[in-house]
Amino acid sequence: MGSPNDLAGALQAAKQDQAINVGSSLLLASLYRPIVDFAATNHLPAIYQWKEHAAAGGLVAYGPGLAEMWRETALFVAKLLRGANPADLPVQQPTRFELAINLATAKRLGLTLSQTLLIRADELIE
Repeated sequence: MGSPNDLAGALQAAKQDQAINVGSSLLLASLYRPIVDFAATNHLPAIYQWKEHAAAGGLVAYGPGLAEMWRETALFVAKLLRGANPADLPVQQPTRFELAINLATAKRLGLTLSQTLLIRADELIE
């Protein structure tokens, strides 16, 4: 998907696959509301990267915490503003991933989630 204009076609293709996996992308993150709405309207399970999207009605989110990502970004920028050479700064990747499950969405989809999955979740959204 290269632009917001491609969203409708991508969602129709996902409908044929009977599920949606919303990858890590600034474009997709900005379009989460129509994606969540499409998934709900078409009774499709969908997984997102940010727990905020599960809180907005998505089924499941698994990824780094958005607040932590912003915090790490701010620390990186602060180092640059203090004069650090960008070439000397290490590339950092998240070390903790959060699993959020929207129980109301699971119920609407008629899904029964295993107790093991529910126990593993960092956040259960009612």
